[in-house]
Amino acid sequence: MREYLLVLFVAMATTFLLTGVARQIALRYGAVAKVRARDVHKVPIPYFGGLSILGGLIAGFAVASSLPFLGNSLQVAHDARAILVGGVVICAVGVVDDLYELDAITKLAGEVLAVGVLVVQGIQLYWLPLPGGVISPSPAQLAVLTAGILLVSCNAVNFVDGLDGLAAGVTAIGATAFFTYSYLLNVHENLDRATTSTLITVALAGACLGFLPHNFFPARVFMGDSGALLIGLMLAASTISLTGQMDPNAVPYEVGGSSLLPALLPLVLPIAILAIPALDLTMAYVRRTKAGRSPFAADKQHLHHRLMQRGHSHRRAVLLMYLWTALIAYGVVVLGLVLYWWTALVVLAVAVAAVLLTTGLPRRSRKPLAKV
Repeated sequence: MREYLLVLFVAMATTFLLTGVARQIALRYGAVAKVRARDVHKVPIPYFGGLSILGGLIAGFAVASSLPFLGNSLQVAHDARAILVGGVVICAVGVVDDLYELDAITKLAGEVLAVGVLVVQGIQLYWLPLPGGVISPSPAQLAVLTAGILLVSCNAVNFVDGLDGLAAGVTAIGATAFFTYSYLLNVHENLDRATTSTLITVALAGACLGFLPHNFFPARVFMGDSGALLIGLMLAASTISLTGQMDPNAVPYEVGGSSLLPALLPLVLPIAILAIPALDLTMAYVRRTKAGRSPFAADKQHLHHRLMQRGHSHRRAVLLMYLWTALIAYGVVVLGLVLYWWTALVVLAVAVAAVLLTTGLPRRSRKPLAKV
């Protein structure tokens, strides 16, 4: 655990220090988020926060490779390098988009290239945990499924990146939730604690936490597509890589009295972590296509926009999104690994509190719903 904490703090400190540099680079080259009708910010904000996040990830991986525990795993070293190369590719695509605003098809082609880099190097699903047992489709089918999950994750995080600190905070919460699951499962079953999933998620959480002081409302820098696509890819790749390093037969059918199969969690938990961004992505697609518009046509009706339309402040809307992400992600971890009556009661209590905080506003904060 001490090595993971070191990676966390190195990634966090590096990202924090590099963000100021990235901001200056963005200003120098004109990579600035202009104020548009659908935007919440009132003044132009520089992009390129993704470059500092990438720098934090590189620093975290570099430190891990020199540590006696994490550095001795050849599988982790190979997978980390493969994921990092894919991260560099997709970050580069995002940088170009931040500078020149690529059309949707060109940007998607760049994302497919980055995803292909991961799949070709062996970062893909190897088995699927299902209630009836573990199945292993053909490698081609698993490769296609892997690519689809990675692309959805990238774009889901990109869609949710609409308020200061939102994408970074949601990703940090999701990354720590998956790290908690994979680490505790390895400890409980006496499996190898050095896995790609734990390394990627702890480094990703550190990089996002290091970026948040610069990005939380009022933001001084945006991560842009270079950051949103990067962290979406990292989050999905970390969960996918778990199936390549864990024997599904070694995962027990019951842990801590749980009635859920812990073996099912590698499939369920990524969905839970990305539940809010994925819901936002799905609603946007349905909303836009139903209105006869392109699914890529931007609007101001995302979940975070709707929270603000209900009268929540910018900060409160972001914190509510954090709360719902933590409830879903950590709720699945808790109920999947230690399902007792009191854990279910705690999760239920937090859910009730989240509903009340979302729907119940102080009278002075109430505003009429904006017409859309």
